[in-house]
Amino acid sequence: MVPTRFLLRFGCVAFGGFLLVLGALTVALGQESAVPAEAADGGHSGELLHVLLAVAAILVLAKLGAHTFESWGMPSVLGELCAGVVVGNLPLVGLHQFEFLHEEHVVELLGELGLLLLLFKVGLESDLRKLLSVGRSAILVASVGVVVPFALGIGVSRVFLPSAHYMTHVFIAATLCATSVGITARVLGDLGALDKVESSVILGAAVLDDILGLAVLGIVTGAIASVGQPGEFGATAILIVVGKAGLFLVGGTVLGLVAARPLFWIASRLRGKGILLTTSLLLCFGFAYAAGVIGLEPIVGAFAAGLVLDSTQYESLKEREKRTIEEFVDPIVSFLIPLFFVLIGTRIELAALFDIQTIAFAGVLTLAATAGKLVCGLGCREEDSSKWVVGLGMVPRGEVGLVFAGVGAGLLLQGQPVLPPTTYAAVVVMVAVTTLLGPAFLSRALSDGAPDQPRVMPANATLGSSGVTHQHSPEAAPPEPDDREGC
Repeated sequence: MVPTRFLLRFGCVAFGGFLLVLGALTVALGQESAVPAEAADGGHSGELLHVLLAVAAILVLAKLGAHTFESWGMPSVLGELCAGVVVGNLPLVGLHQFEFLHEEHVVELLGELGLLLLLFKVGLESDLRKLLSVGRSAILVASVGVVVPFALGIGVSRVFLPSAHYMTHVFIAATLCATSVGITARVLGDLGALDKVESSVILGAAVLDDILGLAVLGIVTGAIASVGQPGEFGATAILIVVGKAGLFLVGGTVLGLVAARPLFWIASRLRGKGILLTTSLLLCFGFAYAAGVIGLEPIVGAFAAGLVLDSTQYESLKEREKRTIEEFVDPIVSFLIPLFFVLIGTRIELAALFDIQTIAFAGVLTLAATAGKLVCGLGCREEDSSKWVVGLGMVPRGEVGLVFAGVGAGLLLQGQPVLPPTTYAAVVVMVAVTTLLGPAFLSRALSDGAPDQPRVMPANATLGSSGVTHQHSPEAAPPEPDDREGC
């Protein structure tokens, strides 16, 4: 306990100290870079200095926030989000040194690039062949986990935002469809519960939920973009958007499965380093660009690109470069994605959270989001399984929910953000609360429902980032008792 408390206190003190230090650096470097920014070279040196400063400041704040929250046993993504909330609201106490972060569009683009790679990575960690053979329980759970929260979201939004555009209601409802498979898989792995029936259903359903949720996001964003187009927006326009989304997801997946192997075979004939990463990013950005061209969110295309890739398609390149695509992409994501989550946090206005109506909206939206996922547990048809545990496993929204919120904050509907500041704050609160409470209640439910002699993962098994258990050696010894249980 002593080391943990020491690290926690150190993290909190360091967080405050770095805010002051970075504020001083911002003022100093801002004054020094003012001259180069207006020099005869066109201001490139000054712009570069500002970008470097912004990236450095965000990375430091993100890592300190992540450390603090992980010390409390909470997801690191919430620490990155809260770091952004703190920085974005410093003007309320008279500190304006970090306002330049809002003006650095290059940093924002880097964060969006990290978002593309994050969804690409999520797709890579989803085994399409296993999804095609998954049981009916996972399919039912995922389907109910999208339909019910969507319907509840529409109802809650219409009650609290009666004057909002109907597409705003639809987008808010879409944010309730997300599920964070990464956070749930981590909880199940920490508890040694991956061998349970409920875990198989939860992980399979969560991945399917991501696919369905991103499909809904693609349809909704496409429909919102169509609102501003000439002509009347009605059922025909919606059907066109749905058709484009379905054609892209199905057709793109089939095309990717057919073309990926020949593409990697051609790439394997090239000399040089980094061929595997370059080819993978070519597919990722190509799919993302194609999705954007037809009116869908580029992240839908990035996810689809990751979904169609399998290590068997690039076996020769993997042997030559001694690494998988995931191992190449992961460091890039770790560098870029904190920029996205911190900038999302800077958009939250704390003043909006002091509004009674916003607080009430956030509370009811959170209840609807939780209830919608708990109900989906009824879709589990496996014997000796707990529908309650399955439902709880689907509750956390995590990074996927924040992605939905971030897209809504940047998406314009008739010249105004789809999620204005107060609505955006309520949605982010919903994501944060479900991300915190979902894993806590899931851990409690699994602990309370554990049998006298629970099944334990083999000692030679490890939890992959997608929640899959891998065996390292068939000769490994049986697991030893966990000494931490008495702590």
